[in-house]
Amino acid sequence: MRIPRTAAAAAVLAALLAPATAHAAPAAAPGDSVTLPVRDALAQLVVSDEDRTGYERSKFKHWVDADRDGCNTRAEVLKAEAVVAPEQGPGCKLSGGQWYSPYDDRYINGPSGLDIDHLVPLAEAWDSGASAWSAKEREAYANDLGDDRVLIAVSPASNRSKGDQDPSTWLPPARGYRCQYVTDWVADKLRWGLSIDTGEQAALTEVLDDCPNAPVTVTPAR
Repeated sequence: MRIPRTAAAAAVLAALLAPATAHAAPAAAPGDSVTLPVRDALAQLVVSDEDRTGYERSKFKHWVDADRDGCNTRAEVLKAEAVVAPEQGPGCKLSGGQWYSPYDDRYINGPSGLDIDHLVPLAEAWDSGASAWSAKEREAYANDLGDDRVLIAVSPASNRSKGDQDPSTWLPPARGYRCQYVTDWVADKLRWGLSIDTGEQAALTEVLDDCPNAPVTVTPAR
């Protein structure tokens, strides 16, 4: 079940992920929260060159049923983000329902018309530090239900347009969502101790300069 920032969510993450030393986490232990303005959160991120050597999508196991309730990660996200709840049948088969895709500002009917996007793509996570993680850590990242910014239901067209790009080369077509997108991007990278490269840093800074310096609450996952 997707219940962000609760003991239940922490238990699901703990089932996937053994404790590990943070790389670029805020000044909080895994499971503890810290709140700071988004521009300060951006300044917490380590700036480093990226390296995609050895990346394979299969190294991030997903979609799993971590809490063994019969619904895998994809289904949990769909249930949590529906604006009109779908019907749930045997085997957690979902039907009906309606969702909002914020990337392109459109409503979508039926679960088959949606992709579940990793806001920070798996390849980008690999480039930014996940290449050094264990298989269990990568599985935990790919199925993170402990923070509702990490996974998001969007239209397939917008997800495929984005691919594995970071904000230096792709931002949501819906301009009104861009402040939220980059704010969540910073929070996700901070949560998982991922670095940013110089182009990414410049793009995030440029967008955030035109956005409110909103407070973000981050609970380090590692």
